[in-house]
Amino acid sequence: MTDLRGRPVLVAGAGVSGLAAAAALVELGAEVTVADGVAERLAELPPGVRGVVGLTDPPAGTALVVTSPGWRPDAPLLVAAARAGIEVIGEPELAWRWTRPGGPGAPEAGGAGVRWLAVTGTNGKTTTVGMLETILRTAGRDAVACGNVGTPVIDAVRGAGAVGAGTRELAVELSSFQLYWSPSIRPAAGCLLNIAEDHLDWHGGMAGYLAAKARVLTGAVAVAGVDDPLAAAALADSPAARRIGVTLGEPADGQFGVLGATLVDRASGGDPVPLVEVADVRPAGPPGVLDALAAAALARVAGVGAAAVGAGLRAFSPGPHRGGVVGVVGGVRYVDDSKATNPHAAAAALGGHSRVVWIAGGQLKGASVTDLIHQHAHRLAGVVLLGTDRGMFRDALLRHAPDVPTAEVTPGQDAPMTDAVRLASEMAAPGDVVLLAPAAASFDQFAGYADRGRAFQAAVAALPAVSR
Repeated sequence: MTDLRGRPVLVAGAGVSGLAAAAALVELGAEVTVADGVAERLAELPPGVRGVVGLTDPPAGTALVVTSPGWRPDAPLLVAAARAGIEVIGEPELAWRWTRPGGPGAPEAGGAGVRWLAVTGTNGKTTTVGMLETILRTAGRDAVACGNVGTPVIDAVRGAGAVGAGTRELAVELSSFQLYWSPSIRPAAGCLLNIAEDHLDWHGGMAGYLAAKARVLTGAVAVAGVDDPLAAAALADSPAARRIGVTLGEPADGQFGVLGATLVDRASGGDPVPLVEVADVRPAGPPGVLDALAAAALARVAGVGAAAVGAGLRAFSPGPHRGGVVGVVGGVRYVDDSKATNPHAAAAALGGHSRVVWIAGGQLKGASVTDLIHQHAHRLAGVVLLGTDRGMFRDALLRHAPDVPTAEVTPGQDAPMTDAVRLASEMAAPGDVVLLAPAAASFDQFAGYADRGRAFQAAVAALPAVSR
């Protein structure tokens, strides 16, 4: 890291993580160039950073490329860097090296200690990281949620020591993209919650996706949801010295699980240690309980006592767009689970309700919805489809739920979510749930899942008062 002083370094992408990486590299004394395909994103670069639009080859003498996570390995600029023998890493990898021996944030260089507690999985990452951060802070730790959850990891490690000389606990959410570009990260404890089809277009198939996710299990302690066969197999193959399973069933020795109505720790052998009641976990339901067990396991590895784990879980409130009721109109509940951006997440959302009018569609990213619709057809009172891949949903519905009323919002309509909610409300009867759980990404029509969720909430709020 310190060898980068005075040397050219390229940052690919001017998003949040790219700009954070650029600022850190300037601090190291590197000559930093940021490349992006959109000129507007280069308008507010850190001082001393040069911006270039549409770059296809790294500048001469480039010592390192730090890529934003969404850039695929086959992006022309990254292909050119690889051909030139230039190492390409992601922003989390830069943060890892920042605090390793020889890095500017290493303890021998005057940096504070940092402990990585990392979480990945197809679904539940953000909730688990939020739970973990709350537990750690309840226990009086200097903790920060970072990574894919919002704050770039490089900002979190650069800020270590600002509130004291103790260890900073990093509750790190890592996507499969970030893990792909992070070859040397070895967290103190890493958790793989689950695995289902997602981002297959980016990774070239399920094998590549799983291989990227499994990198989180290469540290000293590996944690995984063993009710998921793929996650359980990855845990069994992990090189970690200690492996901990989490299960919604009764835990065996070495696992966290549920006894009766209580989450318990049996990871150290002996009698189960009670942590918190199932009824106190939010969000409610099996996915929330599994996330809580994973967060508890990581916190216990970090030395947090059982009482603090329970207090932290009771204090946690889930973020928006994760299954909350946003309105009740005419006896119909409207539920915003816009964060359900893949079929696995949508299955969990649908499974929590007995009779649903489902708003679905968007960008499937190579995933299939056939099994999802086959499994949950019996609970569908109606379906409203929108987005680029709505035809794939339509085809699966025709095969597995041909009698379910279906409507579509076409691209020519001015306000897709307003029309979707109106159509859904016309299908719903008192006692039904109108559920936004799209099973797909949102970028074809919205700025992101949060923007999609806000549009849903606004559309619900605008429903005619006469129907309330």
